[in-house]
Amino acid sequence: MLKGKVILVTGGAQRVGREIVLALAADGAEVVIHYNRSGEAATALAAEIHERFKINALLVKADLTQAEDVKAIVPQILEKKKHLFAIVNNASIYQDKLFELITEEEWDTNLAVHVKAPFLLAQAAYHSMKKRGEGKIVNIADWAGSMPYKDYLSYCVSKGALIDLTRALAKEMASEVQVNCICPGPVLRPVHFSPEKFAEDTKGVLSQKIGSPHDVVHAVRYFLHASSFVTGSVLTVDGGRSLGTV
Repeated sequence: MLKGKVILVTGGAQRVGREIVLALAADGAEVVIHYNRSGEAATALAAEIHERFKINALLVKADLTQAEDVKAIVPQILEKKKHLFAIVNNASIYQDKLFELITEEEWDTNLAVHVKAPFLLAQAAYHSMKKRGEGKIVNIADWAGSMPYKDYLSYCVSKGALIDLTRALAKEMASEVQVNCICPGPVLRPVHFSPEKFAEDTKGVLSQKIGSPHDVVHAVRYFLHASSFVTGSVLTVDGGRSLGTV
C-alpha cells in the first residue's frame, strides 16, 4: 500500500526516527529523511536503504527552529518527487531543566520543534495533498503531553500542544488529509539517562517491561495504512505508564 508513496520523516536519521524510516522503506515507500546536525548518520542510512531496498532516499537538511528552513522542506520534496503522501513529525528534543532555570530561548526552541514546525509543514503540504485527494500526517508526541512530569516543563507543555494541534489540523485538513498522533512511553533510553535512572523512572510501567522503537513503528504504520475514517485520534503506546504506578 505504501509502495511508491513519498513520506517525510523529520529527525529520521537516528534513534526512533531511523527505525521508522527503515520500516517505511521496507514497505516500498520513497522515504525523505530530514536531519539537522546528523548529516553523517543520514547519509549512512540512505546508503543502507539503497543497498537493502533499492530505493533512493531523499535527504533534506533543515533547522526546525528556523521558520524559513521549515518552509523550504516541502517545496524541495515536491520539486524532486512531485508529490508528498505523508509527514511523520518525529523530530524532538528532550532536556531536563528546573522550572526556575528555563530560559526564554529553551522555551521557544521546544515550541518551535514540537509545535511550530509541524504546523508549518502541514500548511505547506496541504494544497498538494488536497489536490491529490489523499494525505496523512502522524505526529509523535508523548504521554507526558497529557500528564506532565517534573523538570521537563517546556517539553511536556509543547508535546501537549502537539496533541491539540493534531486534533485542530484533523478538522482543518479534512476530508482529504488524515491527521493523527502517537504518544509513546519509555521505548528508548534518553541519551543523558544512565541505565539505572532509566530503570528507576520506568518502574510504573504496568506492562512490567520497557517498550522498543518498533512499538512506535507499528503505530506509525497503522496510521499510514489506516482508512480515511481514522483522523484526530491519539494513540498511547506506553505500556500503561500514563495510568500510574502498578
